[in-house]
Amino acid sequence: MLQFSEKFRVLAAGVLGLVITMGVARFAYTPLLGIMQQHTDLSLAAGGWLAALNYVGYLSGAIIASLISDLQLKDRLFRLGLLVAVATTLMMGLSDDLWVWAVSRFFAGLSSAAGMLLGSGLVLNWLLRNGQRGELGIHFGGIGLGIACCAILVEVTVRFADWQQQWYLLTLLALVLTVLTWRWMPAPDTSGMTTSGKPMPDNPPGKLFFWVFMAAYFCAGIGYAVSATFISAIVEALPGMQGQGSITFMLVGLGAMPACFIWDRIARSTGDVYALLLACLLQIIGIMLPLFGNSLWFALSGAALFGATFVGMVSLVLAMAGRYYPTRPAKMMGRMTISYGVAQIVAPAATGWLAGSSGSYAQGLYLAAGMMLLGAVLLVWLKLLERHQSKLQGVASSIS
Repeated sequence: MLQFSEKFRVLAAGVLGLVITMGVARFAYTPLLGIMQQHTDLSLAAGGWLAALNYVGYLSGAIIASLISDLQLKDRLFRLGLLVAVATTLMMGLSDDLWVWAVSRFFAGLSSAAGMLLGSGLVLNWLLRNGQRGELGIHFGGIGLGIACCAILVEVTVRFADWQQQWYLLTLLALVLTVLTWRWMPAPDTSGMTTSGKPMPDNPPGKLFFWVFMAAYFCAGIGYAVSATFISAIVEALPGMQGQGSITFMLVGLGAMPACFIWDRIARSTGDVYALLLACLLQIIGIMLPLFGNSLWFALSGAALFGATFVGMVSLVLAMAGRYYPTRPAKMMGRMTISYGVAQIVAPAATGWLAGSSGSYAQGLYLAAGMMLLGAVLLVWLKLLERHQSKLQGVASSIS
């Protein structure tokens, strides 16, 4: 009973950490983007650049995470990230100055990396040390929960609160959850053994596998960044769809909440790479659905499908990366996220520029779908490399 209670607290701390740093600090900007553009001087292009700055911060955090091996330092930076998430959310409501927003978005991105990579690494390390499955499906459900909570809050409060007051309410939510997360996340165990006394050796993949893996994740980052940043604004821009953006983003979150758990089960049956390939193909459909017609049904279906796939891909990739380095799970997680983060800098800025020049987000969606298709091809190559590596290991085992 004690072990269950401790596992619950660890998982809950990880989930709430993602609600704070990803749901509030990062993704609350998406349902509020259209509202802020209606009531401030924020242009389409500026909205894209603010999103890109958020991803610059996230990329910077990923680089830092990939260089840190000390679990105790990771724990301290994770907790600092929670406080930064609260502070940057408050900054968004305190001013309507573009430069203040830019600073907020950058440091919010840093806090997102702390929750996503350092928090995930701490949770995965605890699971592996305590004889649990090295899966992060439940943990990454925090992303979907955070998205849904923020979208619901925006939708419920839009009738009586302006955009600044909505940022204040989000700050209060993040502050309350930070207190719980801080208390429930345990101090990390820095030994190289599990609680049962078994060693935890690192088993990194081959160089070619690693680089193909990173390239495929870069493509996934393009597809993710375009939809995650602009899906609410895309819906708001459709004829007769004004006021439906936050509902659409709420569906992204609701689709994402059970997705990681489901994709963990799919991966157990098909293998990680095949599960990633399936998620990639389904996400392409989700990205393209809003282009099939000016229909709320297409937009909502695309949002739900996007939510059900993008967070599953992130969960599978980071869990795979963490299992290669069980004693330093954030090491490869950080490296993979660097490629994902570079994509997230390029994609929003390019999409905002294309939307500003053409008056439509369609070209950005075509770009996202095309890059995801390239990612699917790279995943097929990755599976071939995985099979080749397994054959070599089998030969080596038979010789020994």
